[in-house]
Amino acid sequence: MSQSLSKLFVHGVFHTKHNVPIIRQKDEKELYAYIGAIIKDNQSIPIAINGVEDHVHVLFVMSKNIALAKIMEEMKRHSSRWIKTKDEHYAQFAWQGGYGGFSVSPSLYETTKRYIENQKQHHKKQTFKEEYIMFLEKYGIEYDERYLWTD
Repeated sequence: MSQSLSKLFVHGVFHTKHNVPIIRQKDEKELYAYIGAIIKDNQSIPIAINGVEDHVHVLFVMSKNIALAKIMEEMKRHSSRWIKTKDEHYAQFAWQGGYGGFSVSPSLYETTKRYIENQKQHHKKQTFKEEYIMFLEKYGIEYDERYLWTD
């Protein structure tokens, strides 16, 4: 084969350090746009970015030229540096040390996109911890809960 071709949909999730509810609603759109630009800068395609005050969900098409760990690191590192410049409210802002990365089949693309777009309504009924454990179990990912929430 003379060409490398791929289309990998990824649902990424990451939360604030210590699950601090720090992201203000008035700053969300700008933060999500900034994360989208980081994704584009890494030769990938942002599809949906949304969240609540303590975490963010990102659906994107991952470039064949980058590892998941690298693009997630780039999103977190650059967005953290950027948001600290907004004002004093974010002076101590930090993302958690890790992230969740889940593959999305083309048949579940629209469902996942809608799920991300409806984060505010969803989290009226379920906490982030409940949601994250649900994803880990749904994807059959082994975990030790003692280490899920450490930073």
